[in-house]
Amino acid sequence: MMATTDRSSFALPRLAIDREGAWFHDGEEVTHPGMLATLWSDLHRDEQGHFLQVGIVRVPVEVEDTPFVVVRAMRDDDRLTLVLNDLSRDTLAPETLRFAENGTPYCRVKDGTFEARWSRAATYQLFEHVESDESGESGTLVLGDRRHALPGPGGHGQSERRFPNTTD
Repeated sequence: MMATTDRSSFALPRLAIDREGAWFHDGEEVTHPGMLATLWSDLHRDEQGHFLQVGIVRVPVEVEDTPFVVVRAMRDDDRLTLVLNDLSRDTLAPETLRFAENGTPYCRVKDGTFEARWSRAATYQLFEHVESDESGESGTLVLGDRRHALPGPGGHGQSERRFPNTTD
């Protein structure tokens, strides 16, 4: 005789990604490399939010800030190669770069599907390629012969944020 499954007792797991990009299952951090690889590869996003699609089951994922964090930025000729917290590499699309009110940079990654927050270390690496105007109120990202005006905090325009003077 085959056992039947009582589907009424099935509960979706509680999955979350914290501000630093760490995964949690029912409040416990997920650290197994194989499990993390599966979670990252199955992560999706739509107008309802972040989720995993497991067969016909949609498992919501609570994301504290962004699922991805830029942990390193390396210049490669006229572009910046980003290393994300899942250890994948992406190329910065400068037009997607924005700054929060507190000055934290964010950009789109994974073919524009997700937003990523820049770590402090990666932010310093980004600013190595920024030229500031004399007032320090606006900056230009310089990658080879390409120059990209940077938005101020809040996404765009002038602000009280001061870009580091990299010409001193």
